[in-house]
Amino acid sequence: MTAQPTLETTAPEGAALSAGPADVARRRRRWPWHIAVALVYIGLGLLVMGHWLGDPNGRVSGHLANDNTWFQWLLNHGAYSVRHWENPLFSTRQNYPTGVNMMANTSVLGVTLPLAPVTMLFGTRVTYLIWMVLALAGTAFSAYWVFQKWVVRSLGAAFLGGAFAGFASGVVHHANGQPNFASNFALPFLAVVVFRLGLGGRWLRDGIILGLLITYQVFLNEEMLVVAAGACVVAVLAYAALSPRAAWRRAKDFLLASVVAAVVAGALLAYPLWFQFKGPQTFEALPLYHSWGEDLGTYFFFARDTVFGDPIVEKTMGHPEQNSWFGWPLTVVVVLAFLALIWRSVTVRVAFVTAVFFAVMSTGPKVRWMGEYTSIPGPWHWIPDDLPVLGLLTPSRLTFAVVGIFALMVALAFDAAAAVRERKSWWGRGAAVTAGLAVIAALVPLIPKPLPAVDDPRPPQFILSGAWRQYVPEGRSLIPLPVPNRWSGRETLGWAAWTQDFPIPEGYFLGPGKDGHGLSGAEWSTLTKLVDKTLKDKKVPKVSDQQKADVRSDIARYHAGVLVLRDEPRYAQVYTLMTALLGPGQQNLDVWIWPVP
Repeated sequence: MTAQPTLETTAPEGAALSAGPADVARRRRRWPWHIAVALVYIGLGLLVMGHWLGDPNGRVSGHLANDNTWFQWLLNHGAYSVRHWENPLFSTRQNYPTGVNMMANTSVLGVTLPLAPVTMLFGTRVTYLIWMVLALAGTAFSAYWVFQKWVVRSLGAAFLGGAFAGFASGVVHHANGQPNFASNFALPFLAVVVFRLGLGGRWLRDGIILGLLITYQVFLNEEMLVVAAGACVVAVLAYAALSPRAAWRRAKDFLLASVVAAVVAGALLAYPLWFQFKGPQTFEALPLYHSWGEDLGTYFFFARDTVFGDPIVEKTMGHPEQNSWFGWPLTVVVVLAFLALIWRSVTVRVAFVTAVFFAVMSTGPKVRWMGEYTSIPGPWHWIPDDLPVLGLLTPSRLTFAVVGIFALMVALAFDAAAAVRERKSWWGRGAAVTAGLAVIAALVPLIPKPLPAVDDPRPPQFILSGAWRQYVPEGRSLIPLPVPNRWSGRETLGWAAWTQDFPIPEGYFLGPGKDGHGLSGAEWSTLTKLVDKTLKDKKVPKVSDQQKADVRSDIARYHAGVLVLRDEPRYAQVYTLMTALLGPGQQNLDVWIWPVP
């Protein structure tokens, strides 16, 4: 078995970029393979989103519908910002008139602004489908590209590693409604730039590239940037400890490049980050999510959305997220690959240290095993909820660093098998073929299934036709009923996601609570409480004079121009409630409205 490339070396293609005509011809011969790989990844992305393909305008995630609609709203936010030349870092289209700090939320401006023309042309729901397919395929292809260019010799190994990076169970789980955690296409390039930082004396160029990648990732998913940055720091420290002489030779140019990267990223991100942490509607931490640790037992099970997955297991072990779920065959194969390669490659040794570190860190404040909390405290037991930066993280998502390392090990294991297969001894070739088939077999159970989708009605004709405009002049809002919030009103948030030309109060976002910590949505108004109680209890509550006065105060506080309720039997009790609060509504097309003078 040949030694694998280390952090300081490249695959043969990368090493021979200027070697001569033969190598240029070789690289050209690879392009049909590259195109085929890209098409396969796109095909997998279409498979994952298959239930949306026939009617993207009428479907929503069957698992994370609220998040699905939120990201559609974000697409329209990007388009609205471009169309009206407004500051994309803040919006009053939700939580009117107070607004939402988009940098403190998941703004994904790195996608929504470039896709603004597509959103304006095809609408948010079609654009959401395009985004999700390209996010999955793009992540897989970027990992494949990095692997084949800098890490492995076998294109098959790069293909398998890329496929796992883009379609791992944890990534596909988030594709149910959180495309920001599926849009990891910048991270493989960011990682390889860090590990090759300053090589050949190119510290200035490398530093600029790294600074630009960091800047872009901030506008894509800051949480994943923190995870990736943490993984890079651990890996670099491990490399320095394991190969001190080689690290010392690289130290000067590495540090120079790091300074350049910090200057570039700092200059570009100074205002956005100030706005995020010191601007309006910001918050310090998200203690609500600190208990979300990864169950270590899930490393051996198949996720719900894979061909071997079982929804029953999810109910006992999969709450609240499924970020690992590698399945026992792949976990065993990766462990065996570590054992076989760890003394042959510094890359593998560094990967092992990093994987173990992040597997432990992802357990949260208390270690879980097979769905049950143990008495063992996790690392987050000692981390304060309001600690800067770390206070905004969800521990379970640190598993994404392990996902990346598993993708690397898949590529390295298959590449090592391919290298041994070139030997002349029959037993060597037989063992190599067996090892390669084992890698492939371990990945088969993780092939994703089409994600569940359910019918999602289009907004009422009153919204689509623009009939609402005469009731909502500049400076006024439209109150859809039920009012969008974390627990209900997802469908009415979809009205605003379809067109952001009217602002709505409250909404589905993260904002500051009274203690300065992050809170999901706005503080509920009396109107929201009454409507939600009616929907939950399926009966109309008795309304006091004080509640009537409070509702009118809510309407005035929200600068409402009109309240709108879809005219359907399922909302009959809400109509009765609103009649008790404001008097009979007016029929207008397919809705009931209560105009506000």
